[in-house]
Amino acid sequence: MEAKDGELRLKTDNGLVVFELGHRAEKWRQKIANPKSVVEKLGVKPGEPVAVFGKLDGAFLKKLEEQKSAVSTGKVMERIGWIFLAAETLDALEGVKKIAGKLKGSAALWVVYPKGQKSITETDVIAAGRKVGLKDVKVVGFSATHTALKFVIPVEKR
Repeated sequence: MEAKDGELRLKTDNGLVVFELGHRAEKWRQKIANPKSVVEKLGVKPGEPVAVFGKLDGAFLKKLEEQKSAVSTGKVMERIGWIFLAAETLDALEGVKKIAGKLKGSAALWVVYPKGQKSITETDVIAAGRKVGLKDVKVVGFSATHTALKFVIPVEKR
């Protein structure tokens, strides 16, 4: 892969693929060569405290540990900015109601749920958050098998 003369050139098994991107070619090359980790995509900065409810991907938890984030399991600590709820089933979405009451200020609740399941869908997750007055603001591919949806307290209610 190289960026040259405003083009991003990718060599593949099927031949050369060229994208005409102009001055953005190098920036794209950098992003492809150095993708953000899931922790970075979710917005968790190094050292920020995190609360985790349910069973989340081990690689995600390891990355939090590597960046020195204090991880509380099953408990919301003071001044917490990030809460993650693993929701494998509709019943697990009951956790949204319990956690919503503990959110303060600009703290975020990420609900992590399976992709492509009929037993729990994005619509179910959004409904659970909205039912308790939260606003859904972002969705991120958490892993090959899971999606994460971010909820916050609406600005006018903080």
